[in-house]
Amino acid sequence: MGYSDDYLRAILTDVKRIALVGYSANPARASHAVAHYLVDRGYEVIAVNPGLAGQTFAGGPIYASLDEIPQDVDMVDVFRASEAVPEIVEEALARWPSLKAIWLQIGVINDAALEQAETRGVRTVQNLCPKIEIPRLGL
Repeated sequence: MGYSDDYLRAILTDVKRIALVGYSANPARASHAVAHYLVDRGYEVIAVNPGLAGQTFAGGPIYASLDEIPQDVDMVDVFRASEAVPEIVEEALARWPSLKAIWLQIGVINDAALEQAETRGVRTVQNLCPKIEIPRLGL
């Protein structure tokens, strides 16, 4: 799972709209901090959490699932257990044929699901955090 800096930089500079699955409204949770960081860095972040559906984040609605998001996204960023990843990947690939990337956060690993995405031409990352990689790469 060693990713080159060029590979990570290409993803992080190419994507603009990110669906963040597992967003938490609790400021103590990593998903909350990462979502706000990404917004502050100029990304459009669409929060996904069935328990918070109907509430708002960054001026837009929080959705219960990827299927409910009306617009296209470039990347799906996953803050869920590794076991939940196959269903999320399947939903994302079905919803957005032109999806550019799927990013699994630190501790989230599912080789088989990401292999499925890669066969469709989607770039994948697992067990890393964009909030760490963006400043490390100088973006």
